Amino acid sequence: MNRKEYINNLKFYLQDLPENEIEDIIYDYKEHFRVGISRGKTEEEISEELGDPRNIAKMFKNSLKSNQNEKDSPPKNLLKIIIMSIALGFFNLIIVLGPFIGIIGLLIGLYGMSIGFTAGGIGLIFSTIGLNLDSYFLIDFGASSITSIAFGIGLTSLGLLALIGSIYATKFIYKLIIKYIRWNIDIITK
Repeated sequence: MNRKEYINNLKFYLQDLPENEIEDIIYDYKEHFRVGISRGKTEEEISEELGDPRNIAKMFKNSLKSNQNEKDSPPKNLLKIIIMSIALGFFNLIIVLGPFIGIIGLLIGLYGMSIGFTAGGIGLIFSTIGLNLDSYFLIDFGASSITSIAFGIGLTSLGLLALIGSIYATKFIYKLIIKYIRWNIDIITK
């Protein structure tokens, strides 16, 4: 079948579709012929490769009907979605919000504690060194000064470890929150 026959048959079988859809489809198939001819194929070879116009038209009609049904029909479980959204909203507000705020407060407290320990330890080290300087900038350490410096180093280390632990706890809680949000979405959409 040559190009003209093929296009005419395709138009005939597509006649139930809207005019703009038919024009788009016909344009695409004319392009197939144009590209095929530019590559040295005959019109008969191209029409054979494209397939039967009746089957092509049937495929486009089924596709258009399927798309139209999806657009026209409201969600089947709209009432279920609304009820689940309201129920989850109350559950999250009453049951989840309080512990969530408590956990966030605990994290803020951990960050504050770790920063306080670190700053306190550094301050203790420098204040001990500063108090033991004499007029000639010679450091005179006694037993209590060495204990204070050791305690400052320990306090600084504890603060830094608490800071690292707080960062890991934040990452863990973030992952839990994302999972919980996904779980909420899954419950609503299923």
